[in-house]
Amino acid sequence: MDKTIELVNSVKDIHAMPSVIVKALNIMKKPTASMKELGDIVMFDQSLTIKFLALVNSAYYGFSQQISSINIALSLLGMVKVKNIIVAVAMKPMMSNQGDKELWKHSMRVACGCEYIANLTKIMDSDEAFISGFIHDVGKIVLHMADEKMYSKVLTAVGEGADILLAERKYFDSDHVKTGSLLAKRWQLPILLANIVSYHHAPSLSSIPVPCNLVCFIDKIVQEEFNPGAVDKDFVKTLGIDFEDLEELRKVILQKSELLISELS
Repeated sequence: MDKTIELVNSVKDIHAMPSVIVKALNIMKKPTASMKELGDIVMFDQSLTIKFLALVNSAYYGFSQQISSINIALSLLGMVKVKNIIVAVAMKPMMSNQGDKELWKHSMRVACGCEYIANLTKIMDSDEAFISGFIHDVGKIVLHMADEKMYSKVLTAVGEGADILLAERKYFDSDHVKTGSLLAKRWQLPILLANIVSYHHAPSLSSIPVPCNLVCFIDKIVQEEFNPGAVDKDFVKTLGIDFEDLEELRKVILQKSELLISELS
């Protein structure tokens, strides 16, 4: 019996998306949205202000001069990047405190990888690619919060070579794709993000397969046990990627993502 609804309903603390994210998304939905409105969210939160200033002065973005003004920092990054960073920072406690300390870091690695490939290939907007990569495993939060000890068994099984979805179904009678899909509906995530959450393990089933393909690919290559020989080269070509050395691509993505992780940690 599928227990997805029961699992999501049992986790009271996740019924609502963090309020700072709700505010940011609501501002971005408005046709008359201004940077000032988005900036107000940042400037009234000291920790966010510090993180944005550190980030804009980091090697990740590589601006040529030191930025000390939060207004200038936000304008240099642009509205969508500011929104994405607000989401990443606001989700960190929820992702990091539920047993698997690596979930937030993994989400950041996939986000940075998707952004990097989108910038190179132009297969999708790079800002949308970042948030798509970041949000893909949100369903895992539900499983962690529902039963942390049980989910540790899932992680052990995966470490021994089991498929993660099969392991989750064995212990929870559901999986992070199903719980994530239900969360996406309850949080009223945009269609793109809802598709990423629902189909990042089966991109061909999505009505918008290219973004799902990208997340699926990056999700694989940032894994510790990544095996280049197991990657379908034809699949890689559909993303517009012309890399013979996937290990080198992986190295670049991990280096870039660690820069961002260190600044937002």
